[in-house]
Amino acid sequence: MARFGRNFFRAALYSLVASAFSSSLVVAQQPPATGLSEPVFRVSKNEPSIPSAVPHPLDPAIQLAHQSLALIRKDLKDYTGVLVKRERIGDDLGEHEFMFVKVRNRKFEENKLVTPFSVYLAFLKPTAVKGREVLFVENQNDGKLFAHEGGMKRMLGTHSLEPTGYLAMAGQRYPLTDIGIENLVVKLIERGEKDKRHGACNVELVPGAKVAQRACSIIQVTHPVQQSHFEFHIAQIFMDDEWKIPVRYAAYSWPKTPGGEPEVIEEYTYQNLKFNVGLTDADFDVKNKDYNFHGK
Repeated sequence: MARFGRNFFRAALYSLVASAFSSSLVVAQQPPATGLSEPVFRVSKNEPSIPSAVPHPLDPAIQLAHQSLALIRKDLKDYTGVLVKRERIGDDLGEHEFMFVKVRNRKFEENKLVTPFSVYLAFLKPTAVKGREVLFVENQNDGKLFAHEGGMKRMLGTHSLEPTGYLAMAGQRYPLTDIGIENLVVKLIERGEKDKRHGACNVELVPGAKVAQRACSIIQVTHPVQQSHFEFHIAQIFMDDEWKIPVRYAAYSWPKTPGGEPEVIEEYTYQNLKFNVGLTDADFDVKNKDYNFHGK
């Protein structure tokens, strides 16, 4: 789907920008630094926000996210691409990890699950993770994922792990079951609704950005004052101007010293996306001969 959601969301985005954004967001002149030249994840809890007659600065962004989610669930069956991930675990900020991804979205017919959520990852770099493969299919393998390491560690074989278990979560902020664009949008909605319950924040629309040579607009959310209920100081959502889906998400914490730079909490960037490529069960089969899940 080369022009995923183009006509629907072009009208939706610019209608929002012209109306709601103009009244409740500050439009910045230059995009902030992204740190990359080359974006969480589950079924939404849909926690209601406190009713208010006063529009919240996040309302237009949340509305746009809901529209994006509706289109994804209606039209996006599967996709491939490269996910670039960097996360802070405790006080340690990891390297950028590059992985080739195959994702098949969950689909229902008459409230019956007909296509399970399915994920395949092949780690490309850095060297420490190169060759690692991970595979997960909803409602299969007793809810566990398959994984093996690369290089000489591949000799240790393939392991079946709980997605939220200690081994699978080592060096990860979120379980594998949270990965993907649909889950990212869901989480953005959840965080937006949560933030609406804690007063105002600053929201900016930043045009003219690029991710992997694709034109994007940034929705930037800033909490000026650090408080315990806020998960970040600054968050940036890069919406592809043609596809109208988020292709990058980055969150930053408050500077440790006055006047210092915000610190990266997490970054997820999707590159080289191809939509509705026709992924089949074989793409998520641990016995696929193109994969290296030995002994399965």
